[in-house]
Amino acid sequence: MNRRPILPLLTIIIALGLAGCASNQNLRSTDGTTWQPATEAPTASDSAKADRLWQVFERYEGTPYRYGGTSASGFDCSGFITTAFDEALGRRLPRTTSQMLAAGDVVGRDQLRAGDLVFFRIKGKDQHAGIYMGDDSFIHSSTSIGVTRSSLNGYYWRGRFSQARRFD
Repeated sequence: MNRRPILPLLTIIIALGLAGCASNQNLRSTDGTTWQPATEAPTASDSAKADRLWQVFERYEGTPYRYGGTSASGFDCSGFITTAFDEALGRRLPRTTSQMLAAGDVVGRDQLRAGDLVFFRIKGKDQHAGIYMGDDSFIHSSTSIGVTRSSLNGYYWRGRFSQARRFD
C-alpha cells in the first residue's frame, strides 16, 4: 500500500492544528467565561514612551508642588502629567484629575504599562494622579516633595490606589 498521498494530507492537518493553537482569539473556559492574558508584553513603542517620559521627569525632578501649577516654577499632580505628556509624547490630556478620570481607557492594576495614569483615593475621593513607569513605580508631583518617583506599594500609596487609565 502506497502511503505517500497520506503524508501531505497529514502535514496539512498538523499545520492547521498548530495554527489554531497560535491564534490570538479569546478562549472560553468550561464555565463559559472568557479568558484573556493578564498582561501584555511591552513593545518597542512602550519602551520609547517610557524613555521620553523619564527624560521629562529628570528635567523636572524636585520641582516644587504648586496648586494649579503647570510649569517649572511648580506643578500640581495633573499639571505635571499634562506637561510630561505634552513634552514627551506631543499628546494633550485633560487638565484636571477629574477630567482625566472621565477619559481614557480603564486598565486593571495587573495590566499596567509605562505611561498609564494611576489614581489614588485621598480623604474619600480620587484626588491624586501619577504616571506609571513600570517596575511598581510612578512619577508624580507630591504636595510634600514636589516632582518625585514613588512605589505603588510604598507605605503611603499602597492602600490608596483606586484605578488606572490608558491614553493611547
